[in-house]
Amino acid sequence: MLRRRPPRSASADDLLSTLGRLTAQAREGAEFQRARVELAEALQREMLPGALPELPGLRTAATYAPARHGLAVGGDWYDGFALPDGSLAFSVGDVQGHDVEAAAFMGQIRIGLRAVAAYAADPGEVLSRANDLLLSIDCELFATCTFLRFDPATWELSSARAGHVPGVWATTDRRWSLIEDPGGIPLGVLPGQRYPVTRRRITAAGAFVLFTDGVIEGPSFPIEAGLAQVARLVRAKAGADPAEVAGAVMCVAELTGHTDDAAVIVLRHDAARHGAG
Repeated sequence: MLRRRPPRSASADDLLSTLGRLTAQAREGAEFQRARVELAEALQREMLPGALPELPGLRTAATYAPARHGLAVGGDWYDGFALPDGSLAFSVGDVQGHDVEAAAFMGQIRIGLRAVAAYAADPGEVLSRANDLLLSIDCELFATCTFLRFDPATWELSSARAGHVPGVWATTDRRWSLIEDPGGIPLGVLPGQRYPVTRRRITAAGAFVLFTDGVIEGPSFPIEAGLAQVARLVRAKAGADPAEVAGAVMCVAELTGHTDDAAVIVLRHDAARHGAG
């Protein structure tokens, strides 16, 4: 009975050659992807403001952290700027996706919000107009966002949400609440959307804290647990320096084991000035 010879095995040199070729290809792919991520991170950091505006009785701080693992980078942002009527506007948001395109789209949203807010200070109208503006550029990405306005004449905070996670508000007299205002769908999904506005009169000193979902959600525990942890921190530090509050809140992202980037913005306010409003 004839036996077939086993197929000839590749020589050690052939195996080493193949392995070297595959390793080089993998290295090229990894280096290309890493370069894209570094570009996205540079775009993102250059687009975020170096400082936030403040007024007597209102101090601000913000912080941003890139994703902890992998080569992905998102489009989280925070922003703050003065409006023509002397009030201040602030926004925080999260672009769907993790790439250069997401970081670039984030920049377009920030510019769009600033441009619209110069002519429509009402937060709901700002989000509505920004939504239609983003749809007009025919991009497949979308973003969640919270936009708020602080009026130093009335000592009022007005805010609107577009699919964004709740924030936390706490005062030094031990009151607090989740900022779960009625809102609308994310920006860039459907035209003609309307975003309801919630108005809050500031009567006590405290902190108004907004963040992206990378702060409160991760592999270690769900979004509800992260939100509860942030609420405890903000309640305990309602009278602290805003940078301290922002840093403490960002530490929650480390506890969640977040794989997304994360942003936090803190408005540390005094009680309403006598005669305001």
